[in-house]
This record gives sequence, C-alpha cells and structure tokens, in this order.
Amino acid sequence: MPKQILIIEDDRDILQVLETVLTYNEFTVTGIEQTDDIYESIEEYKPDLVLTDFLLSGQNGGKICQLIKSKKETCHLPVVLISAYPELATQFGNFGFDAFINKPFNIGDLVNVIDNLLE
Repeated sequence: MPKQILIIEDDRDILQVLETVLTYNEFTVTGIEQTDDIYESIEEYKPDLVLTDFLLSGQNGGKICQLIKSKKETCHLPVVLISAYPELATQFGNFGFDAFINKPFNIGDLVNVIDNLLE
C-alpha cells in the first residue's frame, strides 16, 4: 500500500511539482497551502510523513514541526522541512524535524530522504 505524504507548501508551483514527483514515485500525496490546525489536518489526511516548507504565510513550518513532535499521538510522524533559506531553520531553534532539504532540491535526493524515513 502506498505511503501517504502530506505536503504543506504555499507556493502553488512548487506544490504542484512536489505532488507530481511524489505521485510518480508511487506515494499517495495530499497537498495543502496552509493549515490552521496541524492536528486536524493529520487526522483528516492520515499521513505517514509530513513535508513542509519553512516560510509559509501564517504559521511557519518550524512551528508546525514543533507541534507535531510535541504530542505523543503524533511525535512518531517523520517531518521533512524544506527551505530556500536554510539559515532560518537553524537560527530560530531546534524544531525537531527528521530531515532538512534545501531549495532548490534534487528530486532524487528528496525521494531518497523520504524513502529512508519511511523504512
């Protein structure tokens, strides 16, 4: 059964590329541009992994990651943080993400990171 990935990315073009690439690589993908309640989104989409941009309109991906990792019901869920500004993700603290990917990213590297986290 394909693994479910929840992508949170507010750049529509990047979201479409991620959805296409990951679907091609046999993942089931749900892409959303934002979430006001990450726990509600996890309950609704039941992902095996969350892939989120760091800079989002509204709540940032680091905070989303912290929320996921702070609850015993979701702390096991792998979170991949992506950003074109890697220094931001480290300057603002430890968010508890399982992997970090710089934008622009190599698609093969992204898929390998996801595969490794889902094994």
